[in-house]
This record gives sequence, structure tokens and C-alpha cells, in this order.
Amino acid sequence: MNVSVPCEAAPNEARVALVPETVAKLVKAGAAVKVARGAGERAAFPDELYVQAGASIADDSAALLSDADLVVCVGRPSDQLLASMPKNAALLALLAPLGEPEYVKKLADAGITALSMDAIPRITRAQSMDALSSQSNIAGYKAVLLGALALPKFLPMLTTAAGTIPPAKVLILGAGVAGLQAIATARRLGAVVSAYDTRAVVKEQVQSLGATFLEIDLGVDAQAAGGYAKELTPEQLEKQRRFMVDAIGASDVVITTALVPGRPAPVLITEEAVAAMKPGSVIVDLAAEAGGNCALTQRDRTVTSPNGVQIVGQTNLPSTMPYHASQLYSRNVHALLGVLVKHNALALDMDDEIVRGTTIVHQGRIVHQPTLDALAGAAS
Repeated sequence: MNVSVPCEAAPNEARVALVPETVAKLVKAGAAVKVARGAGERAAFPDELYVQAGASIADDSAALLSDADLVVCVGRPSDQLLASMPKNAALLALLAPLGEPEYVKKLADAGITALSMDAIPRITRAQSMDALSSQSNIAGYKAVLLGALALPKFLPMLTTAAGTIPPAKVLILGAGVAGLQAIATARRLGAVVSAYDTRAVVKEQVQSLGATFLEIDLGVDAQAAGGYAKELTPEQLEKQRRFMVDAIGASDVVITTALVPGRPAPVLITEEAVAAMKPGSVIVDLAAEAGGNCALTQRDRTVTSPNGVQIVGQTNLPSTMPYHASQLYSRNVHALLGVLVKHNALALDMDDEIVRGTTIVHQGRIVHQPTLDALAGAAS
């Protein structure tokens, strides 16, 4: 099997899809790996390390893709790379099919097989392959650091000769993987932490990390299949927003992580809630890429509200820690290939829940049912 690793297409993407550690394992298993020159440099993996791991370095797309059986990326590849892929090749990347179902038609038109790392079912057997979780872990950690950097206060309590400084109050909205990591990081830095989630099942996890779980009766447990949060009704959202104004207003740092797959991010922090916060307070919105959980969020910008609250809308936080983000993503890919590859060749068993859930396009035909449903809904 010939595996190719291109440079990432997005200009702000510093991650690389396979690191030398994983390349060495693939080569040992019989694969031939080609890596585009400089593909890992921004993640601190120079070409020499890939050569030492057994890969060859390709200087152009023709050399990289001419005999590729599998192309592995982090994000969506460029249109040029997609057009250059052999028709019988497979693409593996974070393709976000539900975020933009029309994009999947482009993959189908290319005549390839496309598998998405963010469509892997959240089942026990697939935990080692779950790239969404590995990257969200990093985002939750980095969000706290961004909040601490922007906050004009200490996070921990300090007792000094000049008096005692009280600890900062940090509120985490959404207790998924990113939220739980944010809780743990803020606690390690000495903040007083509270958290809110519509899914009652996460209360114990929040409390086990030393945070206070905020509760509001919405009349429903908003946990959907696979452990994700499901979309609330307008009435439930309004009740939730009213409840959150006081909690948000009392916080020094608020980190929002609430996402619903394939939907715009729910607005949890209204302008009224921002106005209730003290000057110098900070909101770090991890849902900025999906529109934001804060009404004032602007994607990839930090804005200041009229009352002096900073709203950080930076996206793709895992790419700001590219070494470990790449390492974890690469391990996720390697674990998935253990299911996809038989006898050193791709062998997609559609009866396998993981393979069926991950395969978006097979030999030029859209086969991912949630994507087909989204396309049908858009057409009706």
C-alpha cells in the first residue's frame, strides 16, 4: 500500500497528518510512505526524521500522488490535490461532511473514496481512533491559557505581604471533551471553576474534577445518540439564556464549547449577559468556527464589548500546538488503519460499524447516510 502525506492546504494549519513515529510503524507493516517536502516542518517534524523513519520525500504533487493508494490529510485538501489524485485512491481527513454537505459532491465528482476522521462512531471500540476527542482535548487546554493570558488578574489565590488576592472565577459552558479538559486545566491553575451542560449525565464528571455543576431544569435531558448534545427548542434556549446571565456576570473567564454536529452553534451568551460581566473579563468561544456561542463573537478576531469584556474568537486551537496535536491525530489515523487495512491493502468492510460510519464517498458515490439526509433536506 502506498501512503502519501501532502502539505496542508489551509494557510493557518500547522499540523501534519502523519508523524515519523507512525510512519515507521506503517513502513514496518509493509507500506510505502511518501511525504511532501516540508509537510511536517511547522509541527517540528523536519524531513530528516521522516527519512529516518523509512519515508521518501516528494518534491512535487506528481511525485507524491502518482501511485498513491491512500492520501492522509488533517483538513480538506486543495482542489488541485483532489483533482490530481488517482481515481482508485482513498482520501482520509477531517472532512466535516455535515458542516458543508455540498462539499461532499465535489469528493464524489473526483471519483475517489473519501473517509472522514470526524465521522468515526463514538463507540468503545473506536476510542483510540477518535480524532475529534484528541483535538478537542488540546482546544480545551489552550482555551484556558488564552483566557488566563487575556485576563488582567491572577487565576490562583495568592497570599502576599501586600494582602491576599482571591482566585479568579472560571465558568465552562459545555462539558464534553474540550469542556472537561478546560475544567481540569483551570483547576490546575488555581481558579474556582463551575460548569454547565444540558446533559445531566456529565454532572458526576464535572464534580470529579473539582468543579461546581450548575443545574437548570429544561424539562429534558439534551443528550443525543453517541454522547453528543442535541439541539434545544427556542423556548428551552431562552430559559437557558435567562438562567445564565447571573452565572456569566459573576465570572472572570467564560469558556464556551457547545456544538451541535451539522448545526450552527447555539447562542448561550447574549449581549445582555456580556453587559453583566465586569470590565476586564474574558470570553473564549471555542464554537467560533460554527458561528459562536456568544452573540458578539467574531471568527478569528478578539473584540472588546462596550463594557470592556474581551471576546476571543480564535479558531483551530489544536493547530497552535501542532507537535502534540499532530502526534495524537497521527495515532488516531494509525488506529483506524488497523480496521481499514487488510494484508497491506485497503479493504472496506461496510458491515463494520466503524468503516460504515467513517466512509463518506465510496468510489465516487456518496454512501454516508447522515450526509445524504442533509443533502435531501437542503434540496427540499
